[in-house]
Amino acid sequence: MLRTMYGQAKLLLGHGKEGSHLISISTEAHRTASSTATNFSVQPQPKQQQPQQPQVPKAAVSRARLARHLELTWRQGSASHFPLTWLRDNCQCPQCYHPESKSRTVDWATCDVTIKPKDVQVSDDGKTVIVDWLDAHNSRFSAEWLHERRFEEDARKKWLSTYKQKKHIWGSAQEENFPRKRFNFSAVMSTDGGLLQWLLELEMRGVAILEGADSDESTVRKLAERVAFIRRTHYGEEFNVKSKSDPSNVAYTEQALQLHTDLPYYEYKPGVNMLHCLMQAQGEGGENQLVDSLRVAMQLKQNNPEAYKALTTVPIDWSDRGVEDGRPFQSLHRAPVICEDAEGNVVRVNYSQPQRDSHFSVPLEQVDGWYLALKEFTRLALSDENCVQYKTKPGEILSFDNLRILHGRSSYSPAVNQIYERHIVGAYLDWDEIRSRIRVLSQQEPTPLAH
Repeated sequence: MLRTMYGQAKLLLGHGKEGSHLISISTEAHRTASSTATNFSVQPQPKQQQPQQPQVPKAAVSRARLARHLELTWRQGSASHFPLTWLRDNCQCPQCYHPESKSRTVDWATCDVTIKPKDVQVSDDGKTVIVDWLDAHNSRFSAEWLHERRFEEDARKKWLSTYKQKKHIWGSAQEENFPRKRFNFSAVMSTDGGLLQWLLELEMRGVAILEGADSDESTVRKLAERVAFIRRTHYGEEFNVKSKSDPSNVAYTEQALQLHTDLPYYEYKPGVNMLHCLMQAQGEGGENQLVDSLRVAMQLKQNNPEAYKALTTVPIDWSDRGVEDGRPFQSLHRAPVICEDAEGNVVRVNYSQPQRDSHFSVPLEQVDGWYLALKEFTRLALSDENCVQYKTKPGEILSFDNLRILHGRSSYSPAVNQIYERHIVGAYLDWDEIRSRIRVLSQQEPTPLAH
């Protein structure tokens, strides 16, 4: 079970002449990787040895009863119900479960989903529940294992908190001192705590800046490999953003870049964009614009539900074609601007004027309304209350959620004597790998992190 990342951690430190000391560590919400904002309070403990108390199991069953479901009464008094088919599907015996790979091996082609138990027993210590089935199969379940998988809402919410972090929606009014947090590149690269804090901020707020990075074109690769591995696209693994004489993308010019998300023409769009500033344009220009599209979508849904409906239901053809490093490509993906999951949560935003194809394969009567909806979405995104501007400095890495954050860039003056003034090296990561890393690091970290 993943350890919670909220609250306080208490560590019992060694025994010396003055006895043991209980250190209460309170982690501040939203601390940076380089921050030392941790409060310590030391409370001397009595020297005398305390009698050992019998260990109380995390979960123990006092009674089990078979009915339409298996009903377990826990020793603390509450009760839980478990569907019988679910129990058989999740039998933990060697015939049904492979412990080394942690994989279910029940053959669903032959499994009788209507099979009923004939008896249920609880061990004397309440730690094990044994189910005997009518087909002579026997299943044994740890009480703790069952307790973690209860169907009550509190247990489901606890488990789902390890799936994705809760999103913190923001606008420019909340980001007057953008960036809200900075992360030390060396700390992220050398400590698991620093890495975890950066990734948590990135998932919850959608954007985070690292500072003090090496002035090396391979730095962004090293950062990606600290997490997992680079997501390759038809632009390669790392990509150099600077003005080119024969650009395959408008990003490779000095022109302004409108707000957009990268690669909306990929069905499996890269989840996180990392932009490492090696050199920045001198003088005016070259600022990044950043917008939390979750806030824009929320405002649109509240104030103009018809426009929101159009942007969540009308499929758009997103495309890109060209040649990169001698290799031609032609990508195409159909999806709405705002993509929701089964529960109505926004999980992806596609937004890119250059990559919206001229083919608009929808019924004629949907077209005009959709354009009005997109115009309103754009107006909200560009409003002062939603759009943040920030010019990265050499040594900074701007990282952001490519499924959520709209980003753009103001135009800048061309370099003198063909010497590139502005040079950004970028790379992508996938959210599946980032979230896997967060879960593993959360289990390893000795102190839960408060956010």
